[in-house]
Amino acid sequence: MDNLQIDEIRAKAIKKKKTRAKIEFLYILPFILLVAVFSYFPLFGWIYAFFDYKPPAPLKMENFVGFKWFITMFENEVKVKQIVQVIINTFAMSGLSLLFSWFPMIFAVFLNEIKFNPFKKFVQTVTTLPNFISWVLVYSIAFSVLNNTGVVNSVLQNLGIIDAPIDFLKSTEHIYFKQWLWLTWKNAGWASIMYIAAITGIDEELNEAARIDGASRMQIIWNITIPSILPTYFVLVMLNLANFLTNGMEQFFVFQNSFNKEKIQVLDLYVYNLKSAGGYSLSTAISILKTLISVTLLGLTNKFSKLIRGEGFI
Repeated sequence: MDNLQIDEIRAKAIKKKKTRAKIEFLYILPFILLVAVFSYFPLFGWIYAFFDYKPPAPLKMENFVGFKWFITMFENEVKVKQIVQVIINTFAMSGLSLLFSWFPMIFAVFLNEIKFNPFKKFVQTVTTLPNFISWVLVYSIAFSVLNNTGVVNSVLQNLGIIDAPIDFLKSTEHIYFKQWLWLTWKNAGWASIMYIAAITGIDEELNEAARIDGASRMQIIWNITIPSILPTYFVLVMLNLANFLTNGMEQFFVFQNSFNKEKIQVLDLYVYNLKSAGGYSLSTAISILKTLISVTLLGLTNKFSKLIRGEGFI
């Protein structure tokens, strides 16, 4: 085969590779457009942070105030105290979620050990379904069970344990832990699915070899199962670190009331409440700072991942 034929084969291979790359790009193009429309196009709204905006009036240059709203966050003592409390709430909620981030992994490990398939499917279904229930319905369940005339108070009073009903939903005692319990009840089953998928990818020959060597079920779990799914766990923890300031709003919005609002108001809910009260410009300024901090955290966690694991997720 002469050099001309080799060059022709090489040119055809390159052309085929480029054609395939174009087709693959067309596959992902709709998803890129969706991200652009719903994630990047709304960033135009950041402009409101630099204006003294009052809806529904249009933006005008005479209302341009520059960095006024960014400075206001740190000049106004009342605002500073509010933001500090909101940051404490946000860190407490995110910190608890991060501290117990191993729970879905352990749940998946022990769920995988159930050998009676009908019972296994029942447990998996029951624990996954709450993820598809809206937080409004979750609060309805909480209200029915924990309000002054709810099931818990009724049982405790009938047994003579308490004389007066306890305001569970109004109390701020252990409020962070109670909100974490509701979040775990709702999301634990769904979060465990990724770990179950990782467990199914473990080479069964490793387990068989361990059994032949006389290893118990707990020894197989400790020495084979958990080490095999730890990479998945670390990736999810890194992503949670990058989203440390994002707790979501729906849960805390439905559970907030005038008694617990100070302790339950996380950053996303604070921004929403500000905007509802007409503080469009200030809430947008806070959102910008939150985004910048989140992007910084993402970069730091990615760098940390490269140092620890030898590879990042970006």
